[in-house]
Amino acid sequence: MPLWLQGVVEFGQAAVLSALLVFLPLIGVWFADGFTDRDFASLARLGGQGWLLIHGVPLTLTFPAGTLASGATSGLLSLFPLGLTLIPFFLSWRAGRRLAKASYADQLWQALLGALGTYAIIGAAAAYFSGNEDVSISVTAGALIPLISAGLGLFIGARREAGSWVRLIGVDLTDWISRTSQHSRWAGSYVWAVVRAGVVGITAALGFSALLVTAALAMSWAEIVAVYQHLDAGIIGGVVLTVVELGMMPNFMGWALGWTSGAGFSLGTGSLISPLETTVGPLPAVPVFAALPAGGAEYAVAALALPVAAGLLAGWWFLREGENHFDEWLSLKIRARWFTAPVSTLLLGAFVGLVAGILAAAVVLISGGSAGIGRFVDVGADPLWTGLWIAAEVAVGVVAGYAVGPWLEREERR
Repeated sequence: MPLWLQGVVEFGQAAVLSALLVFLPLIGVWFADGFTDRDFASLARLGGQGWLLIHGVPLTLTFPAGTLASGATSGLLSLFPLGLTLIPFFLSWRAGRRLAKASYADQLWQALLGALGTYAIIGAAAAYFSGNEDVSISVTAGALIPLISAGLGLFIGARREAGSWVRLIGVDLTDWISRTSQHSRWAGSYVWAVVRAGVVGITAALGFSALLVTAALAMSWAEIVAVYQHLDAGIIGGVVLTVVELGMMPNFMGWALGWTSGAGFSLGTGSLISPLETTVGPLPAVPVFAALPAGGAEYAVAALALPVAAGLLAGWWFLREGENHFDEWLSLKIRARWFTAPVSTLLLGAFVGLVAGILAAAVVLISGGSAGIGRFVDVGADPLWTGLWIAAEVAVGVVAGYAVGPWLEREERR
């Protein structure tokens, strides 16, 4: 089989499997008479809209005049469940590994081009045929945006299988780096270590946020069950609602990250949920919303220390990595160690904090969005303020972690 055709087959399978995972719950609701006003063609369009939404494609919703209190007749639905986006990501990751296994280094581009071209065509077709008088979708967005999650999975899977960039793209990056000057290699090692320390910091901060979400769900379990009983959606409806909530868990982690930073997050225009203030208007009857933190909690302010703790871990990791070549260079230029050590440590905290802040802003940007209805056009944390708060808090933690790291690493003498 030609490689471009194998790419078509692999990504065609990924698209079909991810679509089936969207259609099966909808078909179950349809057979349970959950869509009494829909025929099967309309259900197929709804499934196409759901498939595009889990890939991050925004949908423009149109409402009859006078339906919304704000007077708006349309809204943009750009809030998509990141957990369900992992489905096409991992299917593409599998396809990338299979394509890399079947290709030589100078031929892999044929398989990748065929795979991405197929996904773009499928996305454009889904956007074209899924639109109706209530929902309109840009064909260009339908063709290009799904390539982000699918393309990331494809390249990561291919790189995983190839084992090296030389087999993946035909260029040996290690050999290219070895031909650069010593100063360039030192600078590159320092920058790369700073970037990885920033990744460690934001990963730890997200881990703490996930623990907070888990604790909030556990402590509010009785209230969540009460909302389920009040909804009385039936077995299939309850299962579909639970699947959607599970798919939104990574989004809730992004919102919790904004909460622990101090910037907070919003559930509708004019609302704010933060450790220092909580102002929330009427919310829809979604069971998981029963776990929202209430204002005035004693432990709320203590949550601001979590990003600092994440920065402490990042600073300790950087010390263990041993790539602080900027401190070595500064020590050669200025002999006063009492000056170079604090300056290099403070700059290290600023650099790592900047990386963590940029990554935090990206996380909350993709975890939030617009629900397209009424005041719920503003859902999630603010990327700018969350990024600034996380950058400052992680920077403080990095300075502390790098400073106390030598005592943590000291071994007992025998």
